Amino acid sequence: MAKIVRISKEEATKRLNDVPDAKRFWCHDGRIVRNLGELERGLNDISDETFHYHLGEGRNDFSNWVRDVVGDDKLARDLAGSKSRIQAGKAVAERISFLGSKL
Repeated sequence: MAKIVRISKEEATKRLNDVPDAKRFWCHDGRIVRNLGELERGLNDISDETFHYHLGEGRNDFSNWVRDVVGDDKLARDLAGSKSRIQAGKAVAERISFLGSKL
């Protein structure tokens, strides 16, 4: 059973804000992602080829970045289970909506 984690307004704000410049996500197609909103837009805009590049060889760059840089374990798990860029984009959109409700 998943542990329920309460998210404070401060934590929600942190997760929605831009990450430090050195921690930005550099997408294979050249786009740079600084926050979850940009990640959502990027997932909706990138090609399937670019999406699968970041999922190749047993890795999931999107999930890893969200877990290690943004600090959102739940969204990272959701992204790890996403099989398409559309599914991943929906997971990010839902999480943004949830985090926004905490502000």
